[in-house]
Amino acid sequence: MTFEDMFLGDYEVIIRTAVVGLLAYIALVVIVRFSGKRTLSQLNAFDFIVTVALGSVLATILLDQDVSLLQGVTAYLILVGMQYVISKLTLASDKFDDMVKSEPKLLYYHDEYLKENLKKERLNTSEIHQAVRASGTANMENVKAVILESEGKISVIPKSGEASQSDERDILKNVKK
Repeated sequence: MTFEDMFLGDYEVIIRTAVVGLLAYIALVVIVRFSGKRTLSQLNAFDFIVTVALGSVLATILLDQDVSLLQGVTAYLILVGMQYVISKLTLASDKFDDMVKSEPKLLYYHDEYLKENLKKERLNTSEIHQAVRASGTANMENVKAVILESEGKISVIPKSGEASQSDERDILKNVKK
């Protein structure tokens, strides 16, 4: 392999990459725009998978000369279409929703770490402390609950004199204890 091949490459391939890359990017932006905010929301695992897969398809279109622009756009449409269908099915069926999405999990509640939940989720108390600090809370004494949400983010609910028991029930109703 020569210096020119290694660093400059074939100009036809570079031009193809630039033209197809630009068109593939525009197609992705248009598809995402029409499919709605949910497509990139990462509300749960399947949303995250679609986001990653769309990026992977774009990279494949750009770098694999055997993949045409039309094949790539078709892949975009299939991914976004499947996400649409799955999100509609999760709204229509609680069983399907439970199958596709994980429930939020309580990790800390009323001054107590829920060790079994931490163990199941492969988390430790230092990671809980990190999330608490990131939420702007100075110490655990000011925390009512810490929840691992279905998309993997950690939510911190501060102690507050304002929240009634019914408010607390509403916030925690879908959280697995």
